Amino acid sequence: MRKRPDRWSDLADRLHAATPASRDRSIDALRAFAILGVVLGHWLVTAMTTANGGLSTTSPLAHMSVLAPVSWVFQTLAVFFLVGGHVAAQGYASARSRGVSYGAWIGQRLRRLFRPVAAVVTLWAITAGGMLLGGVDFDTARSLVKLVLSPLWFLLVFAALTAATPLVARLGPLWPAAVVAGVDVWRFGFAGPEWIGWVNVAAGWLVPYTLGAAWSRGAFARRTPALLLLVGGALATTALILWGGYPASMVGVPGAEISNLNPPTIAAVAFGVAQCGLALLVRDRLARAMRRPRAWAKVALVNLSAMTVFLWHQTAMMAVTALGLLIAVDVPGLHTVPDSPVWIAARLLWLPVFAAALMVCWAAFRTYEQGKPTRGGRVVRVGSASRDRQPASERETAHA
Repeated sequence: MRKRPDRWSDLADRLHAATPASRDRSIDALRAFAILGVVLGHWLVTAMTTANGGLSTTSPLAHMSVLAPVSWVFQTLAVFFLVGGHVAAQGYASARSRGVSYGAWIGQRLRRLFRPVAAVVTLWAITAGGMLLGGVDFDTARSLVKLVLSPLWFLLVFAALTAATPLVARLGPLWPAAVVAGVDVWRFGFAGPEWIGWVNVAAGWLVPYTLGAAWSRGAFARRTPALLLLVGGALATTALILWGGYPASMVGVPGAEISNLNPPTIAAVAFGVAQCGLALLVRDRLARAMRRPRAWAKVALVNLSAMTVFLWHQTAMMAVTALGLLIAVDVPGLHTVPDSPVWIAARLLWLPVFAAALMVCWAAFRTYEQGKPTRGGRVVRVGSASRDRQPASERETAHA
């Protein structure tokens, strides 16, 4: 007797069949990896404690420096900018070939990017006002709002680089990397003003973005250039940490004198170059893996909700943490100081709970990213951020 396929297998088969054969699925896989890396990284290295009264933020990296290598795994923003540069450069070239104006092209991309932002900003504006009116300590409310809204800087930088695609698409990565190095020398070597470091916010992320644009032009058709990025970036990062005085952590650590991420340093840029090299080296293997319907369906669904996941993952974590306050004692992994292996073990156990809370947020707010359901069913647009790089005839649509 033939076994009836379950709903998940049926959905996976339909997504697989609806995706054009010409689509480079490795791009979607890399984007999904980058988004999930950011989410898991925030859940693992961000802690909220009641040690000082109220809720305040800290990090296990501030208490256990030996955990710095964890940031090497979960600091994946360079891969996101690599993919973003690749997609934007291809999309703009495709738009020009079809006679689409720059204004129409960038307007469409920015609307898709910022429409989901309105929902999270509105909800947290109301929440913050309610907390203050309800007597919540101002510092606690500020810590919570900052935790939610601080990742939005990434969207502003990404939007600015996307808008500048016609100008920067053919820019070599050495130029912005040289700017970052020069700013670091001024800041750290000659006691320059702190504000000059913010130049690196644009210049630092422009490096992987321009690598992505070069990828779209076929610069990494051979493996040798990608291997040089990986080896050169890794060696430069190692030298800068061991002998250049840069911290080992690739994310910000509360109380640290220097942050590699806020703003980006040349060490973060070198590390990002190594990540980009690795991503480019494994893309063929990823493309082969994505030929399996179930693997592709998971990646496609993450891409479909990438902005929702990114915008609401901190809210999900804080909702669980806040509910935990209803218990009379501090809950390990939620409210305790992250200074021991016990906290790490407890936090790992909380990750599925954070994921469940994120799914609730996804169910409530996904329409701001995906649009309203159609009469025929929910329209699944795989990797919406990359749709405009393909001709209209190749844009995939599947009904779930």
